[in-house]
Formats: sequence, C-alpha cells, structure tokens
Amino acid sequence: MNKLLEGKVAVVTGGGRGIGEAIARKLAGEGASIAVCDVMLENARQVAESLTQTGTKAAAYAVDVTDGKQVPEVCGKIVADFGRVDILVNNAGITRDNLLMRMSEAEWDLVLNVNLKGAFLFTKALVPVMMKQRSGAIVNIASIVGVRGNAGQANYSASKAGMIGLTKTVAKEYGKRGIRANAVAPGFIQTAMTDKLTDAQKKMQTDFIGLQRMGQPEDVANTVLYLASDLSSYVTGQVIGVDGGLII
Repeated sequence: MNKLLEGKVAVVTGGGRGIGEAIARKLAGEGASIAVCDVMLENARQVAESLTQTGTKAAAYAVDVTDGKQVPEVCGKIVADFGRVDILVNNAGITRDNLLMRMSEAEWDLVLNVNLKGAFLFTKALVPVMMKQRSGAIVNIASIVGVRGNAGQANYSASKAGMIGLTKTVAKEYGKRGIRANAVAPGFIQTAMTDKLTDAQKKMQTDFIGLQRMGQPEDVANTVLYLASDLSSYVTGQVIGVDGGLII
C-alpha cells in the first residue's frame, strides 16, 4: 500500500521536541522526507538521526526563525539538499505569559517574532519553490487561544490570531497556484510545559474540556498529516481545532 506522503519533502520548524517532533515523526511514517528545523541544533539532530535509522531521509538545520537573513539561507540549503519542498509546517513557538499591564515590551516582541514573524519568513521563503511546482501544503500551528483569547497571554493569543489571519491570506493569494494553507488550533496538549503543572491545575483545565482529558502531541500530528496530504486536497484557508471540545 502506498503511503500518503510518499516522495514528498516536509519542513517542520520547532521540530526538535514536543509537538514538532511528533509531527515530524508522523509525516515520516507516511513516507515524507523531513527537514527538521530548530533553534537547538542538538535537538533537531537527535530527531533527524532517529528518523534516518528508520529509513527516512532526514536532516537537521539550526535556525533562528526570527532572522530575516538566516531563514532564506536555511531554506535554500534545504531545497539544495532535498531537491524540492512539498509541505511546510510552521510549528516553532514560545510563550512568555504575563498580565497585559505587567507584560514588558521585550516579552511582547519576542513572542510575536518567534510565533508569527517566523511563520511569515518561512512561508515567504518557500512559497516560490511551491509556485514553481504548482503544488504545496502549508500547515500553521495556531492555538485555541488565538480564537478565544486567554488571560495572561496577550502576546501569545495575538501571535496565534495573527497566524490564523496569515493562513487565510496565503490561502487566498496562492490557491490558484495549487498551494493550500490551513491552520491547526490545539487546545490543552500534554507536553513538557504542561507536565510542570500540579494535578489540581491540570484538573481545573480538563474540567472545561468536553472529553475531560488533555490531548496528546500525536492528536495534533494526526490533524497535520490530514492537512498535509491529498486527503484534504479540497481544503484550504481553514482552522481546525484539536481541543477535545474545549470550544463548542
């Protein structure tokens, strides 16, 4: 049986751990070659080497997604190494939570730069490659808080809402070139960050979730796989919530 992404090349930012790593592994499992991009090169290398051991063509790239000179250079190297790019997953992201009145300008700028500017720079660098191929799938990892907002996360919520706007605009601008752009909006997902919460804090969060549990990185990865593959060939400009019923 042919795999869903056989012969495809996928770029995953923030692919060195957490949700990004789960996405890289899921796409590789369906036949894609993977360019693992991360600000922490050692993390990216570990993932890429692990994928290589399973027979996947994979390589690691150190990149600061906020650097307007570095991103095009890295993207150029990826194209040179793999020959093409079919899938871009803009996953790199950080949080610097604080109440709005206590939030520093530096906290605002850093989160907006990593989460939103990073997606803009990678998309801008790789859209021309996809245009020449007349095909491509861009999947942006947004967040439920980009839809509903969240106290203490003005910067993060704004960055993720901006990513949703970016997604829809890219879908409008490049659909006629065969390029699709969609967003995934995860809810409360179990990661190293949520593992630091107390049981009481976790229960307080899950009480509001329809399925009464946290999601797993693989839940997000499964949705990315759908949006990256031809299973969603007539889906573009959409935001799919992976939140267990947090927003109904």
